[in-house]
Order: sequence, then structure tokens, then C-alpha cells
Amino acid sequence: MAFNISNWSIKNPIPTILISLVMALMGYIAFLGLGIDRSPNIDIPAVIITVNQPGAGPEELETQVTKKVEDAVAALGNIDQITSTVNEGSSTTTVNFILGTNSDRATNDVRNAIAQIRQDLPQDTNDPIVQRLEFAGGAVMNYTISSPKRSIAELSDLVDRQIGRALTGVPGVARVDRVGGVDREVRVDLDPGRLIAYGITATAVNDQIRSFNINLPGGRSEIAGSEQTVRTLGSAETIEDLRNYQISLPNGDSVPLSNLGTVSDSSSDPRQMALLDGQPVVGFSILRGTGSTLVTVETAVRQEIENLKKKLPEDIKFQLIFTRADSIRASYESLLSDLLIGCMMTVITVGLFLGNWRATIITGLALPLSIFPTFWVMQSLNYTLNGMTLLALALALGNLVDDAVCMVEDIDQHLAMGKKPLQAAFDASKEIGLAVLASAAAIMAVFLPVAFMGGVPGQFFQPFGVTVAVSTLFSSLIAVTVTPMLSAYILQPKKLKTGDSNPSSRPRFRPYKSLLTWALRHRILTLLAALAFFIGSLQLVPLIPKGLFSSGDTGLSTISLELPPGATLNDTVAVANQVNSLLQKNPAVANVLAIPGDSGRVNTGLIYVNLVPKEQRSLTQRQFEEQTRRDFQKIPGARVTFRAQGGAGSTKDVAIILKSENGDILTQTAQKLEREMRALPGFVEVSSGVSLVKPEIIIQPDPVRAADQGVSVRAIARTASLALIGDNEFNLAKFNLADRQIPIRVKIANDGRSEIETLQNLRVPSSNGTLVPLNSVATISLGSGPAEIQRFNRQRQVNIGANLEGVSLGSAVTQIRALPIMKNLPPEVTEEPFGDARIMRDIFARFLGALSLAIISIYGILVLLYNNFLYPLAILTSLPLSIGGTLIALLITQKELGLYALIGIVLLMGLVTKNAILLVDFALSGIESGKPQFKAMIDSGVSRLRPIIMTSVSTVAGMLPIALALGADGEIRAPMAIAVIGGFTTSTLLTLVVVPVIFTYIDSFYYWLRGLFVKQKPKSIW
Repeated sequence: MAFNISNWSIKNPIPTILISLVMALMGYIAFLGLGIDRSPNIDIPAVIITVNQPGAGPEELETQVTKKVEDAVAALGNIDQITSTVNEGSSTTTVNFILGTNSDRATNDVRNAIAQIRQDLPQDTNDPIVQRLEFAGGAVMNYTISSPKRSIAELSDLVDRQIGRALTGVPGVARVDRVGGVDREVRVDLDPGRLIAYGITATAVNDQIRSFNINLPGGRSEIAGSEQTVRTLGSAETIEDLRNYQISLPNGDSVPLSNLGTVSDSSSDPRQMALLDGQPVVGFSILRGTGSTLVTVETAVRQEIENLKKKLPEDIKFQLIFTRADSIRASYESLLSDLLIGCMMTVITVGLFLGNWRATIITGLALPLSIFPTFWVMQSLNYTLNGMTLLALALALGNLVDDAVCMVEDIDQHLAMGKKPLQAAFDASKEIGLAVLASAAAIMAVFLPVAFMGGVPGQFFQPFGVTVAVSTLFSSLIAVTVTPMLSAYILQPKKLKTGDSNPSSRPRFRPYKSLLTWALRHRILTLLAALAFFIGSLQLVPLIPKGLFSSGDTGLSTISLELPPGATLNDTVAVANQVNSLLQKNPAVANVLAIPGDSGRVNTGLIYVNLVPKEQRSLTQRQFEEQTRRDFQKIPGARVTFRAQGGAGSTKDVAIILKSENGDILTQTAQKLEREMRALPGFVEVSSGVSLVKPEIIIQPDPVRAADQGVSVRAIARTASLALIGDNEFNLAKFNLADRQIPIRVKIANDGRSEIETLQNLRVPSSNGTLVPLNSVATISLGSGPAEIQRFNRQRQVNIGANLEGVSLGSAVTQIRALPIMKNLPPEVTEEPFGDARIMRDIFARFLGALSLAIISIYGILVLLYNNFLYPLAILTSLPLSIGGTLIALLITQKELGLYALIGIVLLMGLVTKNAILLVDFALSGIESGKPQFKAMIDSGVSRLRPIIMTSVSTVAGMLPIALALGADGEIRAPMAIAVIGGFTTSTLLTLVVVPVIFTYIDSFYYWLRGLFVKQKPKSIW
């Protein structure tokens, strides 16, 4: 097919040029419309089930709610894992589904499953909230707003009602979370002494306000011949009206609400704060939706912020604290620069070898004509311009000109025979067409099976593999159409020198010819040397660090704060200010945004540290974190750690999950593992998810006394809960403003809640209508309980993690598994890796299988192309010859054998087969023309040496900018290029010698085998 296409292209230059230009133009237009992101979209379909029961302890919630929810959804299909977190008053279960699961259908299935168990949940729980995980990753960007004329409450309201609503309408924005600020509400702070004096409970006051402060429809009426709508308006119009509400007392009297306590238009008790460089601020974070492109979302948000500046009052000032898009743009520009520099180096290398500017231009045109149409396919597949797709093009540069180089070089040899350019183009395309087709098929055969290996690793491999395969397909198409066509009309004929009628037979690179001759005469020694090199290289594997990939230098570090359970928000703020003071001393720090209470718990917090641009600081981000980590150890009474920026969302560089249904044994095992991990060198900030004990006040009802006075446990719990924290959110009465409603919260005043006597003296309603003191029907004591319970796949779990300094992820996992406690785990306890360690395990587990399938695919395609089962084996022998160079290169540079290096090995498998195909294809042509096996192999090696060396050097030259780790995130991508360069170098050198030797054995064996069935002349070897 390739031969016909070539002939047609040469005979029809105008249509060929037009088709190529149209494809390139379509690709350029697609390029302008592609989104920019750091990595391929690996958003995992997930559904979150949230059940709230205010005041409930974690242990009660686990038994009464969480386990029932987990059991209800466990039977659904395509579930990857189920994780649950149980805190005071809240149970959150996240169901992660297998990649590719329809998230809408999964959400509906979960919602139906939860609806069936609603009646089994406690009555006082809020209705379960089932929602699809709409946002991907953490905050994309963070702003703060300020005004010299407005209060914190006014700024908070502005974020909630105007800014948040406007930004939520931006395409790709899933959620706008306010950071800091307060929630406006009407507070009714009751005086416990007055409640006792008037003989009324906080519950009764709350119920009366709810039943009266409400507007309800009253039906319709017809008066004076017209229809009127009847409305019952009970809502207070002003706060003063609310203060004057008459509250009915049990004795039949009534008093104004203000007689029972204070009524104010205020805000809720703060559970979170935001501090910018130590000063309180109000801000907001932007979270992008699943499937959206981060840079596109960030750009759209910036534009909407500019629009808001024009609409809002002039005193409102916005300040961008950080954006993750800047580091992605820098990485994108760096990759694009590597791509352009690689193109230039590739073309220059080819030009130096060819020594002909016309041939260089023809070869160089293969790059844009191959790359631009690839962008069109990427857009059709909803790919983005991310680290993997751009890296695929950058690493494939040499590969994209290989076919064109081989075609031009073969045409040049025919020109040297004295042929006209037109005839040389016809003859060369016919001669090398099968090799071009076979090499393109080999590349595609490598990547297509690997690209669809599944799981999270497959999400990285897929766009890379498809991009390389598609660009290779276009480059091969250009090589058999545009390249011979341009050569036929642009190249000039050469004068035939006397005595040089067969240039392919004249001596070239005589050292190589001598080496190949020696190898063919000492075949066993040659094979033994190649085998020793391969086996020796495999011994290097344990010496090479293994991991996933480096997080790079994003310029944004994240710090977690954790204080002991029972700590107040003020305690967390004090620690955050200490951390801020330490950070501000470092000149690498631009600003610090601290969010005490970020996770909804007042004893935890999150700090974003925005570093100055990379070129303005002497430290890398990792060096800054290692230096600052030592200062954090000076802060007493708090756990201050840097969050890892791995690919699995884990907050630690390495993490292990222990699971068990026996909570006591699980806790003991986790504590032992934590102690042993702390002793390992290179392990820092070791911590476990074993929940510290949280102080509690325990109300223990007395069954006899409670029964005698007609008091139920539910009445006791409701009285205490409403008096201390107020009613459930959905039960709160509402105060009508002009444009919205705000809640009315009834509870005991803060001063009274700080004394245990207030709790003891609360009045509880009995069944006969009387009020009895709480301490007369229950015992009140101080106790403790778990602050948080974590579960994984329906078992209790503890997450033990650590950050690493000077230790690779693979080495860290190996050291953990070698610890005594891990070798002797109790039978009730099981373990599995978590976060990056889990992804690394999946990568290595899936990679070997996918690569084996890829090699089988290569073999199958070559069998079809050559119509022979044996000759493709000679080509496949080039594959193991590349492994040694890869391992040596990674060992010398001390780069990790991780995701990027493995992808480089995949690319290598396709590239090295091309050189072997050129040798075998030309040798077969020589044998078919009647040459002896030895001479055919020598002629093949000598004649193919120049294009093989040329394509190899151009491939290496194109990858050098990436291997040198120049530009943003260069250290992340470098292992891939280093793996390819090292493997391609050794493979090229060994292929030129070893493949011819193996080919002679296979060819002789094939001739002997065929002779068993068909009579034939003795084969000429020499």
C-alpha cells in the first residue's frame, strides 16, 4: 500500500501538498483550542454520603450510622474502595468507583441504596446527603478581599451572596469556599438562672419561637367579588419585635423574650479563621470541577474577578494570594521550549549528516507536518496540552524524522548511482517502503496495548502512548508521500564518479565493517558478550532508586497543623501565628495564608506558603521545606508538618494503612509501627491516624430515677444539645431580611456553658409536664473518647505516614516491610500501601503485563508484514539490548525508576525495533536478489549504518533539552529522557553487531526447516 501511495504522491504533487497543508492547518487551529494542564485528567468518579447528628460521639455514629451506610453501598458494582471518616456529629463516607464508571449512574445507585436504609438510622439524624464529588484536587487559587469601610461580617456576606454566586457561574468552577469570616445569625443567648426562675427550658423557648416566627399560606378568599390570597404573617419584622415576643410560661403567664436573655443580630461562634501574614482576613478558594482544565478555569476566574471589580464598590479590594496555574504555565512554556529546541537540534543534526540543505529542508518539514495533525486528534480525544502529551511529542522528535531521514538517505544513494531525482524517488520508495511501514506499525503496537493498561497508571500512559502512536502514524504517512514527492522535484542529480557504479558496495566506516565481519566470524563469542551484558545490567536494578515521580518546584508549600483534641480555636490560632513568625524570617517566603479550623475541627489547620519566584531564591522548594522542618520541631504542643504533593492525594510521601475490626489491637499495632518507623534513617514527620483521646462530659441517665419521674433518654439528650449548641440547622427558626433569611439560634449564653453546674441544673421535661433538674435523673462526669474514627473498606483503619529526606519511595516501602512489627502482624490486622505507594505498586504490577502484550503485538504485526514467523525474532532481540543502557543511565544520574522512566522504556521498545527492521529488511532484500548470507548481511550493515546512526543521533539530540532538566519541572521529566537516551545508545551500538549475528542463525534455521518439506539448492553462506 505504501508503494502505491508513494507513486501516486510523486505523480500528483499538487493534491499531496494541499492535503498536507490542510491537515497541518486543522492541527494548528486545534492547538489553539487545547486546554493546558499539569497532567492528564485522572479524576476518579466518587460519591460522598454525609450524615449529620449534632452532638453525637464518633463511636455511636460508627455503630448507628457509618456501618449501615457502608453495608448498603458495598453491594454496588464497580467499587474501587470505600473510606469513612467519623467525627463528632458527622459521618462522611466516600465511595470511589473504578475509572470509567458513569458517575451520574453511580450517584443514583448510591442514593437509592441509602434511601432504603433511612428508616434504620436514628430519628434525630439529618437526612443523608448523597452527592457526586464535583471538584477535583485542592484549591486552584485563593483570593482575599478587604475594605477600610466594611466589617468582617459585611465582607463575609459579600463573598457568600455576590462573589460566590458570580464565580460559581464560571464554566469549570465546582465550588467557591469562603475562608475565614463569620456567618450572620440572630442569637438568643438565654440566661440559665432566669430559665430556672421562670420555670421554662431552652427547648420550650426554641419551640415557641419556631412555631410563631413564621409566615405561612392561609388559602384563598373571595370578598367583594374578587379573589384574594390569604397569608399568615408571624415573622418578626425587626430585632426589636423579636425581643418583645411573648413567651408562654408553664404557669400560664407570659414574658418578653428579652426577659430570658439577650437577643442580638450577630454571628455564629467562629469555627474557622483566615490569617494573611498574621492578620485576620476574609478570603475565598476556587475548586474546579471534575473533567475541567485547571488553567482554563483559572483564566476564566481571573476575567470574572475583573468584571466584579467594575460592579462592586470601589472600596472592595481583591488580592490574589496564590494560584496553581502559574507553575503549570511555567511547565507548559518549558516543555514547549524543549520541543522547539529539540526540533532545531534534530534538524541541525540531520543537516550535518546529509550535507545538503535541500535534503535537510525536506526532512525538517516532516516535523511540523507530523506534529500539527496530531493536535487535531488530541482535541478529538479530549486531551489537553499537559506534561504527558507535550513530553510525548518532545521525546518522539527524533522518531518523527526517522522515516523521512531513511527515505531521503535512500534516495540520496540512488542519486549517487547516477539516477535522476524522479527515478531515484520511485526506486527508493519502493525499496524502503516496507521498512517504513513496519517501523510505524511497531511503534503503534508498543503503545496501544500499554496505553490501555487501566487504572491510574493507565491514565498517564494512555495520552502519552496515543500521542506518540498518532504522531508516528502521521510521520510515516509524510515519509511515504510528501518526502519522496519533494525529493523528486527539489533534489538535484549527482554526477556518477568513475568506478563508482555501485556506491552501496564502496567501503564506508571501515572500522564498523571490520567489527561486523569479526562478529559474523565469531558468532558465539558475540552472543555470549551480549548475553553477559544483558544479565549484568539486570543486576543493577536493586541499586537504582524506585519511586513514582518528583513533585517538582511549584512555589507553593502546604503545612498541616494539628493540636491535641480539646484544643480551642484560639489555641490553633496561636500556633498558626508562631508558624507564621518562623516563616516570615525566611527571604524565600512571599506570603503566608493560615486557615485555623480548615477541616471543620478547631484543633487543626492548614497553611499555604507562597514562595517568591524560583529565579529570585537560592533554595528549591524541597530544600526550603527540609530547612524549615527543623524549626517546626521547636513549637511545643502541636504537630506541624509539610504536606506531600504526590499524585495520589496523600499528605505524606509514604503511607501505609493498617485495617482491623479490633480497635484496641489496631491501635497498639499502629503505635508500635509508628515508633519503629521513627527510628528509620531518612524518615521525618512520622505520624499515625491513631486518634488521640478527646475530653468529654458524659451524661449517664439513671434508669430508676428517670423512670420514676417520667424522663426519657431522648428528652435528656435534646435538652442538653439544644441548650449548649442550639437546634439542628434545618430546624432553626428564620429571621426574614429584605433579600434573604438568617437563622435564629437559641441556646445558653457562652458564659453559662463554661460551667458544669449549668449543665447539672438544666431542667428536663417529664411525661407529666413538670420540669426536673438534670442531675436528679442522671449522673454527670468527666470522661474521654476518640476524637475521630477512620475506616477503609468497611474496617477500622489507621494511616501511618512519613515524609522522606534522601530516601526514595521504593526504598522506604522496602524498609517499612522489613520492620519487625510488619513481619509479625497480629492475625486480626492487615496492611496495604496507600497514596503514592499504592500507585507505584499498581504501576509495576500492570506494567510488565502490558509490556509483554506490547511485545507480542509487535511480533504479530511483523509476522504479518514479513509473512514469516522466524525473521521477526531477529528484530525482537534488539529489545533486551536496550535495557542495560537504560539502567546504567539511571544509576549514573541517580534518577528514580518510576512512572516517567517506565514510560521512557515503553518508548524505547518502539524506537529500537526500527533500527533492527532496517537491517533485517535490507538483508532479506539482498538474499532474495541472490547474495550469499554473509555478504547480504555485511552489505545491509554497511549501507544501513548511515541512516541508523543519523536517526539515532537526531533522536538523542532531540531529547537532550529534556534530559538536562532545563526550565520549570525539568527534574520531573528528566528520568524519561535519560532512560531513552541511555537505552537507545547501547541498543544502537549492539543492534549493529548482535542483530546481524542472530539473523544469520535464524535465516539458516529457516532454510533448513523449509528444506525438510521443499527440495531446494544448498544455501550459499559465504
